[in-house]
Amino acid sequence: MAMAMNVKTYDVVVVGGGAAGVGVAIALKHAGIENCIVLERHSVGASFASWPAETRFITPSFPTNSIGMLDLNSIAIGVSPAFSLGVEHPTGEEYASHLRGVAKFFELPIREKISVTGITKVGNVFHVDTADDTLRARHVIWAAGEFQYPRLNGFVGSELCRHTATIASYEELDGDDFIIVGGYESGVDAAYHLASRDKRVRLFDKGCPWEDESSDPSVALSTYSLERMREDWFEEYVELFPQTPIASVTRVDATYEVTAQDGRRFQTRVPPLWAGGFEGSHKLVADLFERRDDGFPLMSEHDESTIVPGLFLCGPAVRHNNHSFCFIYKYRQRFAVVAKAIASSLGLPAEELENYRMWGMYLDDLSCCGQECVC
Repeated sequence: MAMAMNVKTYDVVVVGGGAAGVGVAIALKHAGIENCIVLERHSVGASFASWPAETRFITPSFPTNSIGMLDLNSIAIGVSPAFSLGVEHPTGEEYASHLRGVAKFFELPIREKISVTGITKVGNVFHVDTADDTLRARHVIWAAGEFQYPRLNGFVGSELCRHTATIASYEELDGDDFIIVGGYESGVDAAYHLASRDKRVRLFDKGCPWEDESSDPSVALSTYSLERMREDWFEEYVELFPQTPIASVTRVDATYEVTAQDGRRFQTRVPPLWAGGFEGSHKLVADLFERRDDGFPLMSEHDESTIVPGLFLCGPAVRHNNHSFCFIYKYRQRFAVVAKAIASSLGLPAEELENYRMWGMYLDDLSCCGQECVC
C-alpha cells in the first residue's frame, strides 16, 4: 500500500507582496510566526512599479522626528523610504525598490510569479489554489491591494476611455487637448503632468474635491495636490468643471464626445482619461466575507472574516465603522492587530508586538481621535 505523502501546512499564507503584504509579514515575524509564506503574482512592489512614471506619493516621507513617529510611508519599525531613498515624495518605482530592500533585509519567505486562483476552507485548513499547486494554511491574510484592479465601469462608454492606472508615462501620450473624468488625486496628478507639457486639459468631477473642507485625505485632496494646482501652468492650461457628473462617452470617427448629465457636450480627438479609482482585489474574495452597506468587506475587530474564521484582510480596503484605512500610514496600524490575533490562536505570546504601540496601533479596540483615523 502506498504511503500517504505529508503535505506541509503553513501557519499563515499572505497573498500579496506590496506594502500591506510585506508589512504584515514583518509583523508576523515580530510575533514569532516563522512558518509562513508570502505569495506575489508578479514581483514585490509590482503595483507601485506600474504607476505612471511621473506619479509620486502624495503623503510625504521623512526619516523621523523628535517624538519618534515613523515616516508616513513606512511599513515596519526601523525602516523609512525617506532615509533609504533620500526622497520626500517617492515615485512608484522608487517605492517598489524600497519594498524589495525591506523584504530582503527581513528575509521574508516570498514566492513571486504565483497567481492565487481560489481560496477554500476544508475543516480547519485553508486550501490556497495557485496556477501551479495548492498550498495548505491554518490562516490566510488577503493583502493583494487595489492598483492592479482599476474600476473600468462608471458611465456609458467608459470603455472608450483610458484608465490612468494603465498609463506608463504621461510624456508618451499624444495630443494637445485632453479630457479627464475624475477630479480626485489621480485626475489632478494627470492634469498636472499634462499641463506641465503645455497640454490643454479639461478636468471633470461629480463633486468638488479641491474645495472640500475635510482634513482627511480620504475625502479631500491632499495638500501636495492642492499646492501643485496653484502652479502657473496648471492654472493656465487646466479648466476645472466641478459638480459635473458625466453621463456618457461616444466616438464618431476620430472624435470623442463627452456628455455631462446636464446635457453639455465636449469634444476631443484624444481618448478621454478615466481617473475612476479602483475596484480593489478584495472583490476576488467577496464570497468569503459578509458585506457592509457600502460594499466593503465586513470584518471583526481583529480584521477577520465574520463567516470564515482564520481569513484576515490587510490593506486599503480595510474599513471599520466610518473609518477608512486607505493610506499606508492608516492601514499599517492594523498589521499588529492581525498578527496578534493569529499569534494568540497559535499559542504564541507575541510580546514584540507591544513595540508597535509607538505607531498608535489599536491592539485592544478601535478607539480613535475622531479624525477618521489620521491620529
